[in-house]
Amino acid sequence: MTSTSAGPATKRDQRQQSISRRVVRLVLVPSVVALLIWFAASGYLVFQGFYNRAVANSVRQVSIPAVAALSSLQQERRLSVAYLAHPSSGLDSLLDRRRQTDDQVVALRKAADGALGLAPQSIKKRWANLSAYLDRVATTRSAIDARSMSGANAYGFYNGLLDTATELFDNQARVVPDATATQGGILATEVFRVSDQMSRAGSLIDGALAAGPLSQANYLEFVRLVGAYHAGLANSVGHLEPDVQKRYAEIEASDGWKQLTRAESGIITGGPWAKRVPPALNLGVDRWSQLTGEVSGDLIDLTVRQADQVSAKALRTGNNQLLTASLGSVLALAIAVAAILWAVRQSRVLVDRALSVRLARLGTDADALVDQRLPAVMERLRRRQPVDLAEEFAAPDYGADEIGQVARVINRSLQAAAGAAVDEAKARAAGMAMLMGVARRPQRPLQRGLKVVEDLQVQVGDEKMLTHLFDIHHQLNQTRRFLENLVILAGGQIGRRFQNPVPLRRVLLAAFAEARNYQRITLRSANDVALAGHAVAEVIHLLAELLDNALAFSPPETTVWVTSSRVQHGVAVEIEDAGVGMSAEAVDAANTLLATAPTPDVTELRDGAQIGLHVVAELAKREGVQISLRRSAYGGLLAIVLLPERILVGGDNDGAADTRAMPVVPAAQPTELPPPGPAAAAPQAGRSAVGVLEAEAEEKPAAPPGRPPLPHRRPQQHLAPGLLEQLESGKAEAPAPAGPVRSPDEARNRFASYQRGWAEGAAADRDDTINNAEQGGNA
Repeated sequence: MTSTSAGPATKRDQRQQSISRRVVRLVLVPSVVALLIWFAASGYLVFQGFYNRAVANSVRQVSIPAVAALSSLQQERRLSVAYLAHPSSGLDSLLDRRRQTDDQVVALRKAADGALGLAPQSIKKRWANLSAYLDRVATTRSAIDARSMSGANAYGFYNGLLDTATELFDNQARVVPDATATQGGILATEVFRVSDQMSRAGSLIDGALAAGPLSQANYLEFVRLVGAYHAGLANSVGHLEPDVQKRYAEIEASDGWKQLTRAESGIITGGPWAKRVPPALNLGVDRWSQLTGEVSGDLIDLTVRQADQVSAKALRTGNNQLLTASLGSVLALAIAVAAILWAVRQSRVLVDRALSVRLARLGTDADALVDQRLPAVMERLRRRQPVDLAEEFAAPDYGADEIGQVARVINRSLQAAAGAAVDEAKARAAGMAMLMGVARRPQRPLQRGLKVVEDLQVQVGDEKMLTHLFDIHHQLNQTRRFLENLVILAGGQIGRRFQNPVPLRRVLLAAFAEARNYQRITLRSANDVALAGHAVAEVIHLLAELLDNALAFSPPETTVWVTSSRVQHGVAVEIEDAGVGMSAEAVDAANTLLATAPTPDVTELRDGAQIGLHVVAELAKREGVQISLRRSAYGGLLAIVLLPERILVGGDNDGAADTRAMPVVPAAQPTELPPPGPAAAAPQAGRSAVGVLEAEAEEKPAAPPGRPPLPHRRPQQHLAPGLLEQLESGKAEAPAPAGPVRSPDEARNRFASYQRGWAEGAAADRDDTINNAEQGGNA
């Protein structure tokens, strides 16, 4: 028996996926990739929209308020420089400007704290620098008030603060992703830088007007600043927003701009002065402060207008981008999801209609062919029934594609396999028929030979000749059993039949008589039950095979014990030997064979040494007998034969039995010893247990219902009339003994000597048994 492991195959089957899943995966993978691409693209667009809005909001909420605060710081710078140059003038104006500056700085800080949370890191960094300068304003003011800081230092501090603010504005303009908004923001920053340059130039003149002299260095710085801010305006005005350009035109046409331009030109033309303002300039402190303050305010207004319009445009652009990205993302998502659902549905429709349903149908049909129709055909072939393969394996049309081709190949494969099975079945049937014929032909002459031997046993009085006849009778019984094995394996029936029930004890003795070396068998107990006539021959043959097996594979000096006992579902006959035994694997394989009774394979039978178990299994299946093998405690094998209730007749139900252990009476001796005297011994002498059972089967046929009972032989019914009269009158004398009367001890010794001689005469069989036991293996 071979065993196969289905574990790895099962794991591989579990890992296999259906075609539907694979097709859906082919659709889902690119769909998921498309969704990821959509997610990345839409995420970028949405991020850009939020980023533009954040920058635009930071410009509108921080930069524009910052311009106002920075413009106030510009005025504070001009007044601080003038105060440091001439302490007695402008203190009240400086203090008022500081209060305005503080209010605007507080508003700027509050707006920046709420608006710069989503701003880029570069803007946050520059705002931090500007905040640091704003934190130093109070310290600088204290130094100015204490006059511990020079005008140049105060001028430098305010310039640094305003330069930091300009860097913030420039960075805000450059980080906007929209190119148009970036360009407009840079222009706004440039306008703020121009206004600061103009304010710085005004602060220099404020200090000179307050202190008296205009140094060469201040003069050159003034010239540079005036030239720079005029050049910056000339370069930027053409790129400003249309409304801002109109406003700049209005500023250029105003009287304040024209007066400031003439004053700047006069200062540049007059050059530096040593003590006081040249009379030709006709320029006073109040008038200069008024002109510079007015023009600085106008330029700051230009900056605010430009920044507001650009930030508004950037905000609109950001909102539009965000809206477009959101709508586009939602639309793309809807399209992608719809495409995925459609593709999955189409793939499922394709798979279900074109593949899965047809493949499932093909698989179901193939399973039915392999698991149901093919085994049914094989069973019919074993029963030698006609089979039409074309009709049995007719397959439906699966189409002309690959599935149809696979279906046709499977059908052709099954037909080829069934055809080969048909040919094999025909060959096996022919072989079995030939085997049965060959096995049956010797049965009739063998039966006649057994009858002749039995008749000779009755007639011959020579003990030596009688012993030889017993031996021949025993050998012929075994030969008949061997030939019946072939008939049984070929599916035939045993020729011997019993109509009346036979006691179990006599069945066991008959089985003993058909086994080799039966002298080694000891019957421990036999229940008082009988076997139905139809089962007697099969049970005798079955038990003889098991006994022969136990005797052949156990040492010649050991005993084979036979015990019967009542059990719940019948009678159990146990056959136990002390032989070489079998391995656990061999016992399992033998029990499987006995339980299933498969059709024997010629390759398994080999030289015929393993034929016994197949014969036993076949007979057990026919009569419903259960047989199991176990390893015996004596080192050999224990065979348990369960005879079912349906083949048992009569007997006690409480399990009472003859429990006397006794050796088997040899087949050469009568099964039951006759009474003394030749007249009584003649009919029974030399009859084996099998012969007695067969004779009784012939002599005591069962009557058909409604007819008178058949006659039965009665003891002494064939005696001569005179002798019969003498016996009836009690005057007949006992016949003279054939020889000297022997004592019981002489009779016992005589029978013991006979048994020893019989054992010595079977030495050849014993040598064969020992050789088989040494080679190992149990049928």
